[in-house]
Amino acid sequence: MTAPEAPGGPQTRGAPGPRGGTGALEALYPFLYAGAGDLEAVMAEVRQSTIAKTHEITQLRRQVCAADAGRLRACAAAMADRFAAGGRLLAFGNGGSSTDAQELAALFVNPDGEARPLPAFGLTNDSAVVTALCNDISVDVMFSRQIAAFGRHQDIAIALSTSGNSENLLRGLAEAGRRGMLTAGIAGYEGGKMAELSGLDYLFVAPSASVHRIQEAQTTIYHALWELTLMALTEGG
Repeated sequence: MTAPEAPGGPQTRGAPGPRGGTGALEALYPFLYAGAGDLEAVMAEVRQSTIAKTHEITQLRRQVCAADAGRLRACAAAMADRFAAGGRLLAFGNGGSSTDAQELAALFVNPDGEARPLPAFGLTNDSAVVTALCNDISVDVMFSRQIAAFGRHQDIAIALSTSGNSENLLRGLAEAGRRGMLTAGIAGYEGGKMAELSGLDYLFVAPSASVHRIQEAQTTIYHALWELTLMALTEGG
């Protein structure tokens, strides 16, 4: 599991962040704080905890897919149109969401099997560019400046966030919108400030109070977008 993102508002609501107290950790992993007990009892708690978390993410993924099925298809169709017109995908996020953005880009560029590769880039891949922007100007512009340099009207911008509140993501999406790019956000909780961003074409939310469950559900969202985009391109010839 990737680490929670930074920066951007509260990391968790009821789940520990990277510096969460032992109380929060104990709520997630009570078997680690049970003291000296017999091994079988501890292992039984581990199994039960794993099963419970599996049920949680399965239910959340089903909830997201059921709520957003129509918009996922619509977004994928719009993405297919952009790719067919020579567009590219620019994906970005902070922390763990940066890793997810890189995976999203790699999924389009280097898919398994015989699937069609499509042009996509992760905007945190170039550490020299990212650190220069953060050091010389501000972390808030690390995505918007790259989109201003690379973005074209036929391109696609997808921002990933657990909180939906990161200023650099909001600025990146706003810059993409000004350039006529197709814009999409993938967030957690209730969408955060992304849900208030005017001009955002699509927003997909994994409604959970756990960063872990949010990020797990977000992988389902962007894998669905990838598959649906390929289907739309195939159907469109």
